[in-house]
Amino acid sequence: MDTMLAGRLHLDSMRFAVEEAPVPVPGPGEVLIEVKAAGVCLSDVHLLDGTIKPFHPVDGDTVTLGHEVAGVIHTLGPGLLGDWAPGMRVALQAGQPCGRCANCVRRLRPCLASYTRGVDYDGGWAQYALAREDTLAPIPDNLPFDQAAIIPDAVSTPYAAIKETGEVGLADAVGIWGAGGLGAHGVRLARLAGAAPIIAVDPLPSARERALAFGADLALDPADPGFTEAVRRATGGLGVDVALDFAGVPAVREQAATVLARGGIMVLAGLTPKPLTITDGTQFSYRRNQVRGHYGSGPQYVAELVRLVSTGRLDLAPSITARIPLTEAADAVARLERKEGDPIRFVLIP
Repeated sequence: MDTMLAGRLHLDSMRFAVEEAPVPVPGPGEVLIEVKAAGVCLSDVHLLDGTIKPFHPVDGDTVTLGHEVAGVIHTLGPGLLGDWAPGMRVALQAGQPCGRCANCVRRLRPCLASYTRGVDYDGGWAQYALAREDTLAPIPDNLPFDQAAIIPDAVSTPYAAIKETGEVGLADAVGIWGAGGLGAHGVRLARLAGAAPIIAVDPLPSARERALAFGADLALDPADPGFTEAVRRATGGLGVDVALDFAGVPAVREQAATVLARGGIMVLAGLTPKPLTITDGTQFSYRRNQVRGHYGSGPQYVAELVRLVSTGRLDLAPSITARIPLTEAADAVARLERKEGDPIRFVLIP
């Protein structure tokens, strides 16, 4: 076993291909994972189109994509501190801390020095992937690999946005813009957090129908002329306490700012390089509103979500839109970019 198939992005030419690559060898504190499933995220689309670039220098000019990964431990590297063994089922955190600064050493929260799997270093669109042992999250036998794979990011990002950044509490009115890969989970997680009402906003009728099936109290088309009045009516005239942008679209942020309640928070979880603008800054300040950026999630949230899913509190089976062979990774990206079939998550199977 010297080579494997891997979905590689050549950063110099921005060419993507599933090609032969050397099977990596685990170093100190690392394990080699036999990948069983890997999610396809809109961030991967943006990496391929150049909208998102690695935040840190990549070792070499090629990177294997894939930050949502689950599999089994294949080979142990030297110097491991944990009680790991070949065959153990694991999900991989979407990134790893630098291990140097105070936040990382004390495990407070991810910082700007954190490295993202499949962006800053090789990820899991491959038959095998390296993982540092502190990025392993054990998963039980009753949790399918495809569902486990999407917990890091697709589920943990909205979970952290709702729980930590947005501080959503019981009976908080929540607006969720974008009911796709992140927002669909956001609806279910906001309901789990006790939000009421939950208002989903998406231009696609199928996405709005899905949001209602997932627990939204109201689903609105952002282009509806009666949009603002519908939000006011649903919230008793107060507006939403927390507006979550999972779309990463400037127009979403403009619209969300107009329906915030006094003291309401707008959480920017969707990524975009476009400027953030708030048309009426005076009203925004008068209402004591806030804008909070959000990126990814802390490692503790993956473990919490594994527990919620494995105990039946959260069912991720409806989130798996299709299982696609790794060899068809480029097609999966194209299908996601076109929103073919209004996907929540495509999952690659090596």
